[in-house]
Amino acid sequence: MARIALKVDVDTLRGTREGVPALLSMLDAVQAQATFLYSLGPDHTGWALRRVFRPGFLKKVSRTSVVSNYGLRTLMYGVLLPGPDIGRKAAAEMRAARAAGHECGIHTWDHVYWQDNVRERDPAWTRRQMQNAFARYVDIFGEAPPTHGAAGWQMNDEAFRQIDDWGMAYASDGRGTAPYIPTVGGVACHHVQMPTTLPTLDEMIGVDGLTEDNVHEAVLRLTEGAGGMRDHVFTLHTELEGGKLAPVFRRLLQGWRAQGHELVSMATCYRHIDRTTLPELPVTWGAIEGRSGELIIQP
Repeated sequence: MARIALKVDVDTLRGTREGVPALLSMLDAVQAQATFLYSLGPDHTGWALRRVFRPGFLKKVSRTSVVSNYGLRTLMYGVLLPGPDIGRKAAAEMRAARAAGHECGIHTWDHVYWQDNVRERDPAWTRRQMQNAFARYVDIFGEAPPTHGAAGWQMNDEAFRQIDDWGMAYASDGRGTAPYIPTVGGVACHHVQMPTTLPTLDEMIGVDGLTEDNVHEAVLRLTEGAGGMRDHVFTLHTELEGGKLAPVFRRLLQGWRAQGHELVSMATCYRHIDRTTLPELPVTWGAIEGRSGELIIQP
């Protein structure tokens, strides 16, 4: 069967301190590898409450328990409480993932600030945010990050150029069906985009009768038969699969093992890609079912 790259987005201080250790235990139990992508600067999760007027946001919130998933204290960061510096307070938990043999990389500097602003910001702002994350990663791990996965699947042209300037061979900044080489202003980038190919659990729960009890079955149907003959990228979140949705993720891991899939990092998946066969596709925005707003998609 094929490979499933497990891409772990780490958005918050709570997700780093509590979700990362929980996921490390689950992954170790089935001898799975993953790529942990860290938010490295301030946790301003409370700023996300401003999305209340975004189309689809309230519908999504009504399907998922935001308070139980993120915790009331986290939702106050940036609103009633100062945003804690994740990289300063949880560096040990970050390094623990690498010590366990997993790949680590950059998610963002300030998750909500990036997600809600990057599409309209200029190159200077973009470079500052990304360089802040890069510098903090080097401070924590003592080496340059191998990959990047954008917060909220939000990017702009300059962000793709920065990934090239860092010399990264691959990244996972959007949604799609298969690896491709992005083009910016008609010019092909040097790196490969490995988009998230499977829906996330929070996009599925509460839709078409799917619950925490049966959503894993819907995901597994996407990776069996013909769907299981190609590689996939599955994005999970420490705040969800490392918390309330841990039982769901355990069932998924067991189901993928039963289907015969390799559970790997993005690095391992990339090593099996033939770059010469990849299409060059322009950076494109679009909507994904179950998620509010637009994000980077594969055209």
